[in-house]
Amino acid sequence: MIRVLFHRILVVEDHETVRRFVCSELQQRPEFCVVGEASNGEDAVQKAQELQPDLVLLDVGLPRLNGLEAARQISGLVPSAKILFLSLESSARVMQEAFRLGAWGYVHKMRAQLDLLPAVDAVLGGQRFVSSDMALGERHNVESRHDVQFYSNDQVFLEAVSRFIASAMNAGNPVILLGTKDHREGVVQRLGELGFDIDEAIRRGTYISLDAADTLARISVNGMPDPTKFMDGVIGLLESAAIATKADYPRIALCGECAGLLCTEGRAEGAILLEKTGNDLIQSRNVDILCTYPLRAFQHAEDGRAFTRICAEHTAVHSR
Repeated sequence: MIRVLFHRILVVEDHETVRRFVCSELQQRPEFCVVGEASNGEDAVQKAQELQPDLVLLDVGLPRLNGLEAARQISGLVPSAKILFLSLESSARVMQEAFRLGAWGYVHKMRAQLDLLPAVDAVLGGQRFVSSDMALGERHNVESRHDVQFYSNDQVFLEAVSRFIASAMNAGNPVILLGTKDHREGVVQRLGELGFDIDEAIRRGTYISLDAADTLARISVNGMPDPTKFMDGVIGLLESAAIATKADYPRIALCGECAGLLCTEGRAEGAILLEKTGNDLIQSRNVDILCTYPLRAFQHAEDGRAFTRICAEHTAVHSR
């Protein structure tokens, strides 16, 4: 009789979509047994102590107790458990800290489809594992972009956004579009004319399209966008897009009208706050951002200072 050695695995991930994906991948292998799930760092520590898993799959950006601190505590309480990080965080500093705290591996979520099971095999076999796009803390892609397009009419908008999205999709990268209903429909039509199967991309989860006004309503507090809510919401979208792609070194394309809507409504300070948050995002995530603003939002002389400040928050400025 063949005896199957079961490996007990605790999955810690705050985004339900990603957690379901991880568990479903692990369940493909009969020797992997998911003994528990947790959605925050405090529960991760408690469940690790109770369940005594062989492996803890751990995200970095967890609520209530971040993944790095959770790893430190788990290593002290359950020294036999190996820790494997699965994170969208790609900075060399964070990865180095993870290994200093006792991690055996670090999988970049942008390569989860390719690297998750090989990483689990390696770590359970006593070997170190690092996703190839993070080796030695290097990034295989060029520096992230945070561009802005000021547009005079919808035709200019559709041309700029479709070109940005088409470039990403041709490279096998996922796309997130936060726009108005009319603009989102126009982009889908334009991409279809260019030969892209958007219905299939939506089904796979590599094309995510959401209403910009609804997004603003969810992340705003007292009429102003809350940077923490915005970052949490965007990271959730990035997480979903990351696990859907199979490209070797993917970079997510994020195109948004949220800041443009704020400016149109006379809330330039809120728009600038979002742009600063976008700059924080590209420092640690493999993401290119294109922001869009209608030129009519800057009709008055007093709008000049806001226009200049918005331009200053971007890596490139386009206007037509």
